[in-house]
Amino acid sequence: MKPLRVVLADDHAVLRAGLRLLLEGQQDMTVVAEAADGPEAVRKVRQIRPDVVVLDLTMPRTDPVATIRQLSRLGVRTVVLTMHDDRAYVDAALAAGAHAYVMKKAADVELLAAIRAVNRGSRFLASAGRAKNGRRHAPAPFRGLSAREEQVLRLIGYGFTNREIAARLALSTKTVETFRARVCAKLSLRSRADLVRYALAMGLVVREGGEDPVA
Repeated sequence: MKPLRVVLADDHAVLRAGLRLLLEGQQDMTVVAEAADGPEAVRKVRQIRPDVVVLDLTMPRTDPVATIRQLSRLGVRTVVLTMHDDRAYVDAALAAGAHAYVMKKAADVELLAAIRAVNRGSRFLASAGRAKNGRRHAPAPFRGLSAREEQVLRLIGYGFTNREIAARLALSTKTVETFRARVCAKLSLRSRADLVRYALAMGLVVREGGEDPVA
């Protein structure tokens, strides 16, 4: 049986070296390339066509959601390896097409199982995803939001209050509160902080000088 061909994408060289040792110690796995950011990971996948990519969510010059989507379109299975133990990040990664979500603190225990699981066509979610190996966890229904609900979510992500959102969208404050409640219900979120984290994780908020997309 041919070993699983894996690409490691993480901006920390020391961590990549440790992960390579872990994976290369398995008879059924081999590391075929490494990358230090999302664009490099996509380039390596296009060139090498591996079976699995192990991807850190927070690398320089990397939009994690866009990167996962690109990798998914290339037909590679993505294992997210991250320090973010947050439901919003889990849902965003799964909605973008990731097949597994593993915490870095548990990599020595769960990463190998996650790689093998996704290669079999299963999903693998660590405790952050509130699921166990082999159990599917439905991603947040981002595409189930109406256009107006998405607008409200974006503006919340930018830090606008309900009153400010109402003024920008020519709505009453009560109507904005209703839209916000619907968004929370659809995404299984509870607080404004949850909504902000989700908007950031989904790439709805333009960083570094970008303009408000709803303006």
